[in-house]
Amino acid sequence: MKKQGFTLIELMIVVIIIAALAAMVVPRLGSRSEQAKVAVAEADIGSNIGLALKLYKLDNGRYPTTSQGLKALLSKSTSSPVPSNWNGPYLERDPLDPWKNTYQYKCPGSHNADSYDLYSLGTDGVEGNEDDVTNW
Repeated sequence: MKKQGFTLIELMIVVIIIAALAAMVVPRLGSRSEQAKVAVAEADIGSNIGLALKLYKLDNGRYPTTSQGLKALLSKSTSSPVPSNWNGPYLERDPLDPWKNTYQYKCPGSHNADSYDLYSLGTDGVEGNEDDVTNW
């Protein structure tokens, strides 16, 4: 009577092949994940938060100040200048970038003096690096 099954060598070869395939695929997926996070940050800055800021300005005649920040899009600010016609909330949730950091906001902006600077510090969380996602 002959027993059927795989030998230890055959199982080891299959495991080695699977590990080799995983070693080739996982790094590619990792870089795609970062690309997806950058795309989400760009969409937030260009569309989602940008639109909320435009609606705020349409209602109140100005953008929130730097000190009021993006929190002014979630609840009516009590600091000066108090918005006279606040009709929010303009955002549904706290504006966090894909790396779980708050978006940076300055009004008037250093790069956009007539409006605002809105940006994410990117992967490293340090301002001024090439992985920052900005609206300028």
